[in-house]
Amino acid sequence: MSGAVWTNWGRTSRSTPARVERPRTAEAVAQALLRAGEEGLRVRPVGAGHSFTALARTDGLLLETTGLAGLRAVDRARDRITVGGGTTIAALGRIAARSGLALPNLGDIDRQTIAGAIGTGTHGTGAAFRPIAAQVVGLQLVTTAGEVLEIGEHDPLLPAARVSLGALGVVTAVTLQCVPAFGLAAQERAEPLEPVLAGFASRVAAADHFEFYWFPGTGTALTKTNTRIPVEDVGRRRSRVRRLVDDELVANGLFELTCRVGRAAPALVPSINRLAARTVAERGYRGSSHDVFTSPRRVRFAETEWAVPLERLPEAFDAFRRAVERSRQRISFPVEVRAAAADDSAWLSTSWGRPTAYVSVHCYARDVRRDYLRMAERIFLAAGGRPHWGKLHTRGADDLRRLYPRFDDFAAVQRAFDPDGLLRNRHLDRVLGLA
Repeated sequence: MSGAVWTNWGRTSRSTPARVERPRTAEAVAQALLRAGEEGLRVRPVGAGHSFTALARTDGLLLETTGLAGLRAVDRARDRITVGGGTTIAALGRIAARSGLALPNLGDIDRQTIAGAIGTGTHGTGAAFRPIAAQVVGLQLVTTAGEVLEIGEHDPLLPAARVSLGALGVVTAVTLQCVPAFGLAAQERAEPLEPVLAGFASRVAAADHFEFYWFPGTGTALTKTNTRIPVEDVGRRRSRVRRLVDDELVANGLFELTCRVGRAAPALVPSINRLAARTVAERGYRGSSHDVFTSPRRVRFAETEWAVPLERLPEAFDAFRRAVERSRQRISFPVEVRAAAADDSAWLSTSWGRPTAYVSVHCYARDVRRDYLRMAERIFLAAGGRPHWGKLHTRGADDLRRLYPRFDDFAAVQRAFDPDGLLRNRHLDRVLGLA
């Protein structure tokens, strides 16, 4: 297949690769890489396309990994599962559940492939929980030389390979440390923003999982607290009708409508946001960990996300809020704020070495405000923020080297694994300083 335009989920990146291949085995990946090298084509792997950056953009070979999916092995004695790198988080949740297991933590979207999720540093929520990549105890990596490497739990390469941006090779299988299946009791409510912001670190420490959303132009935080419970205490799931109303009609259908109205009539956005913040009903519900952690996202958006030191979140967020007010931006999408534990599992982990607050700033995909996203970048970068590897930012290697103590160690491994630049593109050249 050639000549077709590839576009990511958020519609923020597109390219026209010379060829698209969809291998189903590690050996097929190896052959594809070797052929591309012989033909002088650069290669980028891509999963579900949920990265907002130009990470997968190429005019060479686009290697779609979704065929590398499914269960490979279960180690019941150690609560570990091995799946193909193209397995989606949603499918992974189902696979784990069949063995009475679960991932210790998840983000709020489950459409990504596991290789893409770990490769860009995807994380969840909770003071005691590290990113998804920290759960990786082994992976299979196909190098540009056509080697199929098995990188084990104690391999010195694993800290580089967990979060690798697809710059070391193609991840074709992942072994994950799971936990026994568990449930979550969720509590959602609207609260005044000021005390939530001031007490954010305390709220995070007191709960298993705590986060909040803020609609620009309002003084309200929509908080969500998840408490871990035994899976047998979950009880009945929400009915199909209830899930349809909550997740599709309200969370997606109505939200799409308000975003379209806001785009057509920006002057209405502040009123729409205030109405949305006031009318959110307090609710509690229970479900399996996967069902509560994740939710369907049908409304497409663009996003930048910044990982700031936890203790700096209140001042940084307040600076951002005041800047939004001064700018008179009319933004219909809420800002999401979460936190996670310090991490030492991956050299490019956004929470490397420090407890971290994450601020996710979104725009409707049909109305992307680059100036708004850049404003967020300036403010959170000044607070010591690190950009999410899969979300929009303009930082290059000089800035990123200052933010990541092991940046040069990773760059050295990258050069050794891809000496001829087969996996490079302009985005990687910028963020890793490869040009």
